[in-house]
Amino acid sequence: MTRRGKAALTVVVAIIAGLLVAWWTTGDDPVDLRAGTATYAVRLHLVDPRVGANTVDIEVADRAGSPVDAEVTVEPVMVDMGHALTPTKATPTHPGRYRAERTDLPMAGPWELTVTVRRADTTERAVFSLII
Repeated sequence: MTRRGKAALTVVVAIIAGLLVAWWTTGDDPVDLRAGTATYAVRLHLVDPRVGANTVDIEVADRAGSPVDAEVTVEPVMVDMGHALTPTKATPTHPGRYRAERTDLPMAGPWELTVTVRRADTTERAVFSLII
């Protein structure tokens, strides 16, 4: 093999190795974020955030820590690109716990997930920053 062929082979192997390392080290990292509103403590959890459909688990409690029964939605917004997607309605799973399945994040980059909590005559929002 010529010197040029060895150099090309080394470059190809390095690129493949870099891609494999990037593939193995991305995903499967759970994200657990917390925020608050004037009335609620909100926790947002994603098991494996990625481009595409995601399942978002949400916990809502009052300031004393008691679970809250409310209508909860998750709205993904990519401010840099001007993308605001349709909010996903979360389904109650346990007292104070909700799941928003198929919350779409169609591209990689910085996202804001706005969790809206509607209860009685009040609506409050907690905003979470997430990078995909």
